[in-house]
Amino acid sequence: MSYPPPASYPHMPGPVTPMAYPHPVAPPPGYAVLVVSVNRGPYIVPAPTTSKFKVDGQSVPIPGEGTWYVVIPAGPHDVRYTDFLGMPLITTALVAQPGVAYHLSFRFGGWRNRAYDGYGTDVTKFGLWSNYSIALLTLGVFGLLCCGVLGPFTTML
Repeated sequence: MSYPPPASYPHMPGPVTPMAYPHPVAPPPGYAVLVVSVNRGPYIVPAPTTSKFKVDGQSVPIPGEGTWYVVIPAGPHDVRYTDFLGMPLITTALVAQPGVAYHLSFRFGGWRNRAYDGYGTDVTKFGLWSNYSIALLTLGVFGLLCCGVLGPFTTML
């Protein structure tokens, strides 16, 4: 007994649940496609596996690095990557027109996390410094406090 292939989106009227596909999909009428490219970043554990991709606050499961296709309704959208606690790492916005594919490239870098459109233009509204930058800054401040500020006071005791 054979079964028909699963549809790439629901055929019933109503909202489409955001879902990432590893292959191009045709959007239903009134919807657009968000083509999301994600790099692993310079981290030991790849950034896409520890972060959450969200469209309008709704999580879209993207299993890892690569290019993913997400069907979204037409209109304005808030698109972001957050860490596992919900803190935004990269935030951007777009206005989707029906039937159009929008390319967004999320790049987790050594210094800053950024989002670029299909033309290479930086469209980041908020890009948190990378984990390495935050760790370097924290260690520098900690070293300055311990050795530079508190060091002379310890010799007085």
